[in-house]
Amino acid sequence: MAETTREEDAIRLVVERLKSAFGATHSPAEVEEAVAKAHATFAGRPVREFVPVLVERRARIILREAAGCPDR
Repeated sequence: MAETTREEDAIRLVVERLKSAFGATHSPAEVEEAVAKAHATFAGRPVREFVPVLVERRARIILREAAGCPDR
């Protein structure tokens, strides 16, 4: 249970960072949707330690693509 709480806390921080980073081009709801979409790809995976980092990377790609920016 503590692992889930840590992951949830980390995902909330990811959302806040991405809202700040993409606030000029995306609404808060779009950022939350991108993070949720990225997070869903890791559902059921047994190793959870790096999920927040991977979610942030994937969500950044989703948001850049939605804005028409190439992936960096």
